[in-house]
Amino acid sequence: MNILLLNTHLKYITMIAIVVQTCCTGLSAQVPELTFMPHWLPQAQFAGYYVAEAKGYYKHEGLSVRIVHPTASSTQSPTLKLATGEVDMISLFLVSALSERARGVELVNIAQVSQHSGLLFVTKKNSQINSLEQLEGKKIGIWKSGFDEIPKALINSRNIKVNWTPILSSVNMFTLGGIDAMTVMWYNEYDQIINAGYNPDELTTFFFSDYDYDIPEDGLYCLNETIQKRPVDLRKFVNASMKGWEYAREHPEEAIDIVLGVMKKAHVATNYAHQKWMLTKVLQLMETEEPQQKGVLNKALFEKAQQALLIENRIQNPVRYSDFYKPVRVHK
Repeated sequence: MNILLLNTHLKYITMIAIVVQTCCTGLSAQVPELTFMPHWLPQAQFAGYYVAEAKGYYKHEGLSVRIVHPTASSTQSPTLKLATGEVDMISLFLVSALSERARGVELVNIAQVSQHSGLLFVTKKNSQINSLEQLEGKKIGIWKSGFDEIPKALINSRNIKVNWTPILSSVNMFTLGGIDAMTVMWYNEYDQIINAGYNPDELTTFFFSDYDYDIPEDGLYCLNETIQKRPVDLRKFVNASMKGWEYAREHPEEAIDIVLGVMKKAHVATNYAHQKWMLTKVLQLMETEEPQQKGVLNKALFEKAQQALLIENRIQNPVRYSDFYKPVRVHK
């Protein structure tokens, strides 16, 4: 009798274990998954997202986030990946997003991470180019991969005729004298030039922000249909990401270590000093006068960016601010 009871209890225990395992499996399968693609290779420009993943902020929000990157030679842009549904969200420059919207991609801005422009032209001091006007007839390196809207708009706004020379991400053509000037990001290629052996006092810089082109850059984008279907998941992603950025600001050394780990895994060459420079400058570009402005797309700067594209004939019809900017983060 005792043996029969024992067998019966064992059967019940086995059945309960199966039910619990099935329920747990069902719950884990219900965790929402989002795929996010930054618009360039792994680097400190995207540190906040790596930190959010490493510190478990996405998981804490109940999300499973997969971060994927384009390659330097990829023929499929993050925008194309977004349009085809291969990824749920991307990061993108504001002007690039406006251009893509004009081409028919129904993307919307759900958070504006960058609040200032990091773009500038750089020349060598011995070239004696001391003003934008002295770039007349000169060769200016411009990225082959895109992000050329604002550099060209600035030059054309002053009726300066230059020879645009397509380049990849390397600064070699500039350092070897193949071009007279180069379009660079303050947090990236400018520091690469310094690391190549040039002292800052050997260079002349033309920051776009000094010429009324302080147009914010990196923002988070998804398709309009995604924000209609998954507003809660998107809000969780943005909140966790901004928390990741704040942690990176407060713990830069740890954040850089996380970045270097991501870059090593992706076989992207770099060094600690350059990523430290990049993180420092990217965080400065995110600064706002008021805390509640973080993550917000400034309407006046949105209109400035759109006007520049209209003048350049990059877009034909303006889009309304309220149709383009659909924030998912609640500011307290």
